[in-house]
Parts: sequence; structure tokens; C-alpha cells
Amino acid sequence: MPEGPEIRRAADQLAKAVVGQPLTAAFFAFPELKRYQRSLVDHRILAIEPHGKALLTHFDHGITLYSHNQLYGVWKVAKAGERPETTRSLRVALETARKAILLYSASEVEMWKTAELPRHPFLAKLGPDVLDPRLQVATVAARLRDRRFSGRSLVALLLDQAFLAGMGNYLRSEVLFVAGIAPNRAPRDLDADEIERLAAALLSVPRASYATRGIRRAAGLREDYLTDTPAGFRFEVFDREGEPCRRCGDVVVRHELGGRRLYWCKVCQA
Repeated sequence: MPEGPEIRRAADQLAKAVVGQPLTAAFFAFPELKRYQRSLVDHRILAIEPHGKALLTHFDHGITLYSHNQLYGVWKVAKAGERPETTRSLRVALETARKAILLYSASEVEMWKTAELPRHPFLAKLGPDVLDPRLQVATVAARLRDRRFSGRSLVALLLDQAFLAGMGNYLRSEVLFVAGIAPNRAPRDLDADEIERLAAALLSVPRASYATRGIRRAAGLREDYLTDTPAGFRFEVFDREGEPCRRCGDVVVRHELGGRRLYWCKVCQA
């Protein structure tokens, strides 16, 4: 499943294609959403923003399209009137005079009044978005000390979207490495310096990935690789089992925990 940086880059490309332009057509595969097909025509998309791994498409008349790709959903951008060749099922199409944004294979698609989004059953459970530019290190540190989270092993906590939305598997490994903290520890066992390092890494690593890491199929949108450039994001431990740690030279190890891969350096994260 794409993680926060990939979802946000996808949102950026979708927004670039259609935001601010009147819709000429709308299509929904789900019967309960068909009634919106005509009512959206001539309205404009104000913004497309992620919250964690969900996408929120805000229309200018107080309605928001909520979508979550889960494992199989994918957004595509096409020229107006065109549909790419694919075996996937089209779920949503929002079209302007120039471009169309198309959602394939997703099963979670809903329309909500924008003002009521805080009551959405999924969104209401999410913690702050890790890529929200307003989120500060002090806030993340306070959440690490919060009794709801402080007793949990970091290996589980950093995948819990109620703690920080948008975190995922590769980010978990990279954050813990940058912070120099072993994955089996819990926030309550960390000293003040470790809390500060971890809180800072929880913001800096996703933001670096969003800014510089290229993924060929990021949430279904074509991008170029930007890795291994001086300023680019690259994996320090994730997917590098058996390779030398770039910091100390020891071997990067892999563990399977709850069906998810975790990579770390036992020397740098002692």
C-alpha cells in the first residue's frame, strides 16, 4: 500500500490536472453515488488533499469525495475523453475540458458534506498527518509521551494510523534508523534525548521522502526516480537485508513482525 509521501505526491498531480476548472462530466460506478453525476457538472474542485492514506476531493459547493485506495485502488490522469487501456474497473471519473482524473479498483468511495468530515468513522480515528506542515516536533514528542501510546512497542506504534497518519512500513524502518533506536523499545523506555530524536525523525524522514523520492508507480501515477542523488532520499536500511550499514558497516538485518518486514542495524540501533 502506498504510504503518506506517495499519496501526497499523487494528490499533487491530481490537483494539478483539475483543480479550479469546471467539471464537464462525472461518473460513479456505485449506484448510491449515481445521483451526483449531474449535480457535479459545472462545479469546480477546490483542492485534493490527503489525510494519511485517504484522499479528500473538495468541491466548491460544500461536498467532499472521500476515497481510500486500500491495496488495489489506483488514480490515473488522462486527457479529457480518453480512458487508458486497463483491466481494472473504473470507479470514479471527474472530467474537465482538458483533463480527467480516474479512480480504478477502489472499494471505499463516499460523498460527504465537507462540514461533516470530522465525523467520518475512518477520519475521526486518525492522528495528525505526518506530512502536515503545521505539525511540530513538540507535538509529536507529546504524543510519544501520551499514555495512549507510550507503553506500546515502537514496531507496532509506528504503523498505527491513530498515532500518526501516513506512516507505513518503509517509513517505520527508516525513521527508527535515523533516530538510532531499536524497534522493540517503547516510548516510555526512552530518555528525553531519544524522544526528541525520534520525534524529529518522524517528521524529517517522511518529508524528505515526499520532497525527493521518486517512485515509478506512486499511487498509480508515473514519476521518475530521483534516488541516489546528493539531495535525494534513499533507503538506509529498508530492503537492504545482508548489505552493509552505510553508517557503521555492520550487516542490515530483516525481521518479519506481524507479516510486515522490518529492517534495522543492530549496532546503530543498539
